[in-house]
Amino acid sequence: MQLHTKIALTGALAAVLSTVPCFGQQPGTANRPARIAGQPNINGIWQAMNSANWNLEAHSAEALKEFWAMGSLAAIPAGQSAIEGDGKIPYLAEALAQRDENRAGWPKSDPETSCYLPGIPRATYMPFPFQIVQGGGNILFVYTYASANRLVNMGEPLVPPVDTWMGQSNGRWDGETLVVETTGFNGMTHLDRAGNHHSSALKVTERFTRVSENHLQYSATLEDPNTYTRPWTISMPLYRHIEPNAQILEFKCVPFVEELLYKDLELPEQQ
Repeated sequence: MQLHTKIALTGALAAVLSTVPCFGQQPGTANRPARIAGQPNINGIWQAMNSANWNLEAHSAEALKEFWAMGSLAAIPAGQSAIEGDGKIPYLAEALAQRDENRAGWPKSDPETSCYLPGIPRATYMPFPFQIVQGGGNILFVYTYASANRLVNMGEPLVPPVDTWMGQSNGRWDGETLVVETTGFNGMTHLDRAGNHHSSALKVTERFTRVSENHLQYSATLEDPNTYTRPWTISMPLYRHIEPNAQILEFKCVPFVEELLYKDLELPEQQ
């Protein structure tokens, strides 16, 4: 990340934190306010408890034959579909063929393998916690994986100046629900490890509804006429970490993939 980008993100983070009441409190404290600036308090460290990052569609447990030496450590856990309705992603024929190609090429074909940013909505249901930092204005999402983050603009909607991995997120409150619309994707992220994908025309509309202090109901509707025959929606609960020492720890994965990405550029050893 370039220096000027880091400075901009640091400034944005400081602006958000300055509006967060008692941000330094531990996650399980009893004096957690129910509302912030009149809106439901969704501050906290949250996590999805499912196998959607393996495959958004229903799937059985399966061995990964290429990694047989790892035994049960290298196996896909079974999971139910996170997709509303018939449980299937409504692909166009050409896009379905691309999904199959992606799936056959896993793990190399998956951007997660190379530590690229996960995009939206995948960042929400990766097997890592993420933090929502809510004050009286913009809302910050901080993710464990790849130290990713996104700032949800709560003012006048912004048009993304360029396409990026995480897109441009614009938010608003609809009653008790935070609605976030994200566009401006570069079309290079995948939705899971099963090769499910989208194009740069993707629009994601997320809804975060506070069910209780420790439970959000999450949904995301995906619209992409270049990839799907119709809009479709995923939904799942998100649970708040309540342990007193809960925090987001760094998983800066770039050092773990340098050999994978650049080993072929090594100079041959001198004889």
